Amino acid sequence: MDKAVVLRGITKRFPGIVANDRIDLEVEKGEIHAIVGENGAGKSTLMKILAGIYQPDEGEIYIFGKKERITSPGRAIELKIGMVHQHFMLVDRFTVLENIILGAEKRLGIALDEKKCRKAVEELLSLYNFSLNLDARVEEISVGQAQRVEILKVLYRGADILVLDEPTAVLAPQEVKELFNNLRRLKSEGKTIIFISHKLDEVLEIADRITVLRRGRVEGTVLPSRVTKEDLARMMVGKPVMMKLDKEPVNAGDVLLSIKDLVVKESSGKPVVNGVSLEIRGGEIYGIAGIEGNGQKELAEAIIGLREASSGRIKACGRDITGLSIKEIRDLGVAFIPEDRHRQGLVLPMKVWENMILGYHTKKEFLKGKSLNLKAIRRFTKNKVEEYGVRLSSIEQPIEGLSGGNQQKVILGRELSREPKVIVASQPTRGLDVGAAEFVHRELLKMRKKGRAILLISADLEEVLSIADRVGVMYNGKITAEFRPEEVTSEDIGVYMLGGDVKAGEGK
Repeated sequence: MDKAVVLRGITKRFPGIVANDRIDLEVEKGEIHAIVGENGAGKSTLMKILAGIYQPDEGEIYIFGKKERITSPGRAIELKIGMVHQHFMLVDRFTVLENIILGAEKRLGIALDEKKCRKAVEELLSLYNFSLNLDARVEEISVGQAQRVEILKVLYRGADILVLDEPTAVLAPQEVKELFNNLRRLKSEGKTIIFISHKLDEVLEIADRITVLRRGRVEGTVLPSRVTKEDLARMMVGKPVMMKLDKEPVNAGDVLLSIKDLVVKESSGKPVVNGVSLEIRGGEIYGIAGIEGNGQKELAEAIIGLREASSGRIKACGRDITGLSIKEIRDLGVAFIPEDRHRQGLVLPMKVWENMILGYHTKKEFLKGKSLNLKAIRRFTKNKVEEYGVRLSSIEQPIEGLSGGNQQKVILGRELSREPKVIVASQPTRGLDVGAAEFVHRELLKMRKKGRAILLISADLEEVLSIADRVGVMYNGKITAEFRPEEVTSEDIGVYMLGGDVKAGEGK
């Protein structure tokens, strides 16, 4: 086979860390090549080098046999390399259509040929079975829809080499199957696909070969037919990983979170949460499954006070919290792990220790008179960094320099250190590797054992089914079904996620 991509001795250094350490990688033309590894293993850095975002300090890059210097994203596009990033590269105030065609507009003379652009994008929507409002602004759409926009951007440019970073994170099982069918179709047409994912089952299903990175180096390249999920996890982490957590029986206590007939509306007046009612007891994890954009984000934000309820009531920790401020709600004992850690969980340019006390900086133990007690804060941060196994060079470094998994551990350390009674965890393991995800699950199960009430909102069905005690499916702003994990399959949930009825699909 011809080589689509050959990397030789690629090294990339950042202050205090070697992200890529003499990496060699060969990707065949027309193959689906998966790259897996822990957060911080160097996957995203390596792909950003291929996409022209970073320049390597050492090493050589060959694209279809020719040595290339990929000096910019524009040069990568010229070489027909397209990347869908884990954190989206979209212009919020532009429409979906404008984002897809940006930089690759079809023109009629010097004017934009919008009709031709729209037709080309609509053909892609039809081909890949994506549902998107092309005239909606990106700031108005869900995370899942934004990911589809990113995939369409790459396809619109006719890339021969597609780099997909966590492309299935927000898809229902049926949509994953459809995406995989499309990837196989692209492969049969000679396209080359580099597939980055933390979902090892998916990697084993879709990949022709798998390269494992560990701490910036290649641990090995293997054939899916010759390894198991446990083998890959061991290569990634360097030790055995428990793929299935033991969920101890816990006697549910009093109701700690109660939602009754909750309605949350968009600025246009359209309900995005439409009459949701649920109760969660202490010692219970209630999981909400659903495709992004069906009201899950708005539900979580209404509970924590980021959005105003149009009607209905929310009670937490024995008190009606409807209409209270975020600070009042958090002070009552409600913790929040947001789905977008960069926008809602962290202030990226700030230091690790500053992020570790965000929202709690006025607590008595962190003050000395009217000033911050920096000695106490740094001691607290160092204790949490050690307890949660956060990899960093210093608590003084900006948190944007940490990997996604380590950033998430900082959020967990901050939110759970207050011994909350109610935890709202929205997509808590999005973008995390198997080791970091296992850590998050263990921490949530510890909180469950301590009698906390946990609302888990996740697009990862395996996650919901493995740790939740009860599962509700949200579709079109409503909870359309509720059951215990042992009563249902992920495929059945997928039917509900897409707005169907399991009974209608039971003739199998």
